Amino acid sequence: MALKKVVIVGAGPSGLLLSLLLSKQGVQVDLLDAEAKVSDKPRAAHYASPAAYELDRAGVLDDVRKRGFVLKTMAWRKPDTTFVAGITMEHLPADYPHCMVVLPLDQLGELLVEHIQRQPTADLKWSHRVTKVGQDADHAWVDVETPTGQQRLQADYVIGCDGASSTVRRELFGPEYPGETLNAQIIATNVYYDFEKYFTTDSNFIIHPDNLYMAARITNDGLYRLTYKEVPNLSHEEYVARQPKRYEEILPGNPKPGDYKITNISPYKLQQRCAQSFRVGRVVLAADAAHLCNPFGGLGLTGGLADVGSLYDALMGIHTGKADDSILDKYAEIRRKIWAEIIDPTSRENFARLHQDAETARENDPFLKVCVQAETDPELSRELALGFDKLRVDMTQFYDKA
Repeated sequence: MALKKVVIVGAGPSGLLLSLLLSKQGVQVDLLDAEAKVSDKPRAAHYASPAAYELDRAGVLDDVRKRGFVLKTMAWRKPDTTFVAGITMEHLPADYPHCMVVLPLDQLGELLVEHIQRQPTADLKWSHRVTKVGQDADHAWVDVETPTGQQRLQADYVIGCDGASSTVRRELFGPEYPGETLNAQIIATNVYYDFEKYFTTDSNFIIHPDNLYMAARITNDGLYRLTYKEVPNLSHEEYVARQPKRYEEILPGNPKPGDYKITNISPYKLQQRCAQSFRVGRVVLAADAAHLCNPFGGLGLTGGLADVGSLYDALMGIHTGKADDSILDKYAEIRRKIWAEIIDPTSRENFARLHQDAETARENDPFLKVCVQAETDPELSRELALGFDKLRVDMTQFYDKA
């Protein structure tokens, strides 16, 4: 059956990308978000190969590259910034189209909004808060609080892309989000500081049990994402008050407040969670509404955009008559398995890796030992650079009709 309409809840990166992909194929999309605009909180900025592939399919990758940049190197380092091991993209084929790209998430959101506004079948509705989700045999629907009052919007499917505190997921399963909150606190900051004096690589992971951090360049004008570990269970105000002391303790050069300029700061809990199912009838979940992981290694954002690509293929199979809606069960099964077998364990390992003794990490850490081996093995280096590819699944292989 051709899809008449899809309602997508949540105008974060996953909701925006799915809306753009579907509307470009003529599917009527209502994209709803409770906020008034794209969020400007400091969040992920790195889009590995599966995410770059989906941005390419949506026709926005060239714009992302123009506004951002292609990542070339990442490294794990000692607290004094001494190199331990790293990954380079130099051995990828010269014409490889889907290298990791870097652009702050709010800028990607604004770019996707620009593209969506050119699509006659896409309707992006800000300040539309979904309060209830329901369905019958033929339709799904949402009740929405809008600036002009209550509305009910009906569609063939409702897709929950509304993040970690997803209303759509809560409507399906109640407040419980299975998994755990790690006993750790991180503070994400966007900051201008002369890291290039100390780091020759684009992204840097500093290994230390208490003073671990990530420093990654995220814009062409020298803005860095600096995410560091803090003691748990303090208030937002206390974390902000502690920031100058923490910077001076952990950063190279021991900077004082006048030495840098912070544009944004936000404390985050680390979550490892997965919904009971990603599909209930005509209601489907994707990205953070379906699963969460800690941000070290970028598996949350890239995994969420890989969800979007799989779900887009599944919905287009239904739309074009090449698959029946059982393909959504296959989507739910495969994406949940990828979280359980790849995203969850790997993201946990990425965070744990930063807690070890930096002096012996190059010799003792299994992953870093592979990075060391790749220093003299171009083929292994290329394999490491393409490590995210296993997050992408082409759902067209499950089309069951000519």
